[in-house]
Amino acid sequence: MVRKPVVSTISKGGYLQGNVNRRLPSLGNKEPPGQEKVQLKRKVTLLRGISIIIGTIIGAGIFISPKGVLQNTGSVGMSLTIWTVCGVLSLFGALSYAELGTSIKKSGGHYTYILEVFGPLPAFVRVWVELLIIRPAATAVISLAFGRYILEPFFIQCEIPELAIKLVTAVGITVVMVLNSMSVSWSARIQIFLTFCKLTAILIIIVPGVMQLIKGQTQNFKDAFSGRDSSITRLPLAFYYGMYAYAGWFYLNFVTEEVENPEKTIPLAICISMAIVTIGYVLTNVAYFTTINAEELLLSNAVAVTFSERLLGNFSLAVPIFVALSCFGSMNGGVFAVSRLFYVASREGHLPEILSMIHVRKHTPLPAVIVLHPLTMIMLFSGDLDSLLNFLSFARWLFIGLAVAGLIYLRYKCPDMHRPFKVPLFIPALFSFTCLFMVALSLYSDPFSTGIGFIITLTGVPAYYLFIIWDKKPKWFRIMSERLTRTLQIILEVVPEEEKL
Repeated sequence: MVRKPVVSTISKGGYLQGNVNRRLPSLGNKEPPGQEKVQLKRKVTLLRGISIIIGTIIGAGIFISPKGVLQNTGSVGMSLTIWTVCGVLSLFGALSYAELGTSIKKSGGHYTYILEVFGPLPAFVRVWVELLIIRPAATAVISLAFGRYILEPFFIQCEIPELAIKLVTAVGITVVMVLNSMSVSWSARIQIFLTFCKLTAILIIIVPGVMQLIKGQTQNFKDAFSGRDSSITRLPLAFYYGMYAYAGWFYLNFVTEEVENPEKTIPLAICISMAIVTIGYVLTNVAYFTTINAEELLLSNAVAVTFSERLLGNFSLAVPIFVALSCFGSMNGGVFAVSRLFYVASREGHLPEILSMIHVRKHTPLPAVIVLHPLTMIMLFSGDLDSLLNFLSFARWLFIGLAVAGLIYLRYKCPDMHRPFKVPLFIPALFSFTCLFMVALSLYSDPFSTGIGFIITLTGVPAYYLFIIWDKKPKWFRIMSERLTRTLQIILEVVPEEEKL
């Protein structure tokens, strides 16, 4: 059942909630003796925080097809410039989120910040498109890459059947969901391992590339800024590809309430992660160009495989495995973080109540994790996922830009707010302006996709008034919702979180 939230100000702690039953319906009024307090634990250390950010940012794109930036810039030099600029801009956004995360110590990321600054309607619209389209489609896309590359060593001489890819993908998605439902600690440990696998894969590309540079293989860097002409109106698309490759720096803010010593851990994890990723991405692209020219890169369907086949010989067979592990890490980190977004949105009354409940023994937000499973499966076996993501990519950056603009607003609205970490004001100003400028220019360069995305996003407005504001729902609907919630509580063994001290 979706509850109608009660609005309050930041100083009162955001939204208020009514009394809820904090035990399984089957237990009646008896509290089990010696039962541990049911709440999400602070288990995200600095290393785990770094693994969440790096492990989620580095997916398949840098290994498979980093040609989106080159395609829309027209030259090697400009593409490397865009990769660097996007890394710096992502760092600016991440530093802004570090201030927000240490000032507003609540999980949920941009949903929470938009809620606190701009109110419930834009926050609901944000979580609406995230739950119904963006997250299931994004998970399905990265999972399909996992399914394809985990099977590639078994289909060297022939094409991989699409059905086989989707079946293996479905198994991978299910494993990730089960893992995140069963244990926060094990999910974090596996994420650390997968992060080291990603960094190893990048080093496998960078080290031979550096050796090529030492040998004088610099022909592809001569006249680096000359090439085919590219209109300035295509630069926003280049930025989209670049910023999309860096997307993931904000995921640690989704789990703020589970971070140990967040005032120090969040800024430190963000700075270390973004430095590693930016340097790694730029050097990886430089390595590619030591062996592959611009035309060959644009024609390649898997740049890392092409590169490794030319320089690494038989060892190139290991590259698809590393790509698959990289994709699995992005799947795991994304589900871990975004499930907390749904959990917080439910706690604030914007999603069904069951999604804000926690497993009584495992202390995981079980319903918020598994709600993604059927939605992702629907996306997996239907439609053009890339088009859906293109339609909604503008919405992601619009709301992230608004969240960072909210930081500037809070500086003036709440000057005495406790800020353990504070960035110079030009950083959030430049980042939010860049996001909003990219969104506006995308309306000009790709009005069809952006317009469809805008229309899909606007469906959240009537949904907000129907599900949240309208409190005169039929009695049968309320009874059915309450019974369904209680039934799911018993089946899933979940209860509302107990208040943190």
